[in-house]
Amino acid sequence: MLSLQRSKFSLPKGITYLNCAYMSPLLKQVEKAGIEGIKGKRNPLGVSTKEFFTTGELLRKQFAKLINCKDPKRIAIIPSASYGMANAANNIKLRSSEKVIVMGEQFPSNYYPWQRLCLDYGARLETIAPPQTRTDRGKIWNERILNAIDKDTRIVAMGHVHWADGTLYNLKEIRKRTLEVGALLLIDATQSVGALPFSIQGIQPDVLVCAGYKWMMGPYSIGLAYYGPYFDNGIPIEENWINRLNSEDFAGLVNYEVAYQPGALRYEVGEHSNFILAPMMLEALRQINEWTPKYIQEYCSKISRKSIALLRENDFWVEDDKYRSSHLFGIRLPGGKDIERLKVKLKKKNISVSVRGDAIRVSPHLYNQEKELMNFARILIE
Repeated sequence: MLSLQRSKFSLPKGITYLNCAYMSPLLKQVEKAGIEGIKGKRNPLGVSTKEFFTTGELLRKQFAKLINCKDPKRIAIIPSASYGMANAANNIKLRSSEKVIVMGEQFPSNYYPWQRLCLDYGARLETIAPPQTRTDRGKIWNERILNAIDKDTRIVAMGHVHWADGTLYNLKEIRKRTLEVGALLLIDATQSVGALPFSIQGIQPDVLVCAGYKWMMGPYSIGLAYYGPYFDNGIPIEENWINRLNSEDFAGLVNYEVAYQPGALRYEVGEHSNFILAPMMLEALRQINEWTPKYIQEYCSKISRKSIALLRENDFWVEDDKYRSSHLFGIRLPGGKDIERLKVKLKKKNISVSVRGDAIRVSPHLYNQEKELMNFARILIE
């Protein structure tokens, strides 16, 4: 079991930060890597041509380790989740008789690409809403998703957990069903990978995209994606020099290539060698892999258990433990509680959480303690 890791961060005293799902604080070592990257730009003579490739290779290996992917060449460095999904959407054609399935109140970056694709091809976009109940909500929602996947389904685009309240989706069963009907499974795991175990070998999605600035503890504007065999011969959304075959040969760059780099490397963003962001992301992933998502999840479960029990005793609603994550969960209020007043109250107490829809979204990490969550719960109850 992991212990408190607050000393590795520069969070100020007197604040309770329960908002990693909004944006993670930087680890001190990640901040240091960024500063070293900035210093390195002072003298470009110190940047060799080899360095355009070496950090990226290490970064792909660390992400592959994190998601249990055997081949790092299936990993692409991207600037955002929307960029990763755009590459996927660019290589899928639909028939007008087919449909794309998304989840209710899904994060926009994994909704808009499919809205556009359906509009372009005259196909149907089907939203699977959660049930209007607080009894077995996660269980019923997962059943609805499975029942919706039929022979007309071409794509299922979803998260690993719901970004607003942490509802956990049964990806193994969903993947099994998509394979039965020949549908693609595309996952935005921005709100899970890094804090919740994920295995490419176990789920075998067609695409997995992750922005790096939340649970992977990296900086803003860099992320990583996995592309499965379906996309091996696809066309990227941008044509940049470094994604072409033999781009390592700087002297031969004007010998223009038709072929791309192997695997998913064709989908990488231009300038992905970023000498500031890439080293920061690398340091962050090294630390995450040292901690492991399994133990991060266990730690978050341990420190939140008593506060969740206290809230439930006072008629607040939190999803059944079996159908939610521990690093991100939503709290829905009992009748008579004003969510806007609670927001003001929490802000005055220097407690940072998010409100998403009708839920207060709580997202702790290793820099939090049980007493912080208990204090937060007591303020809600008052």
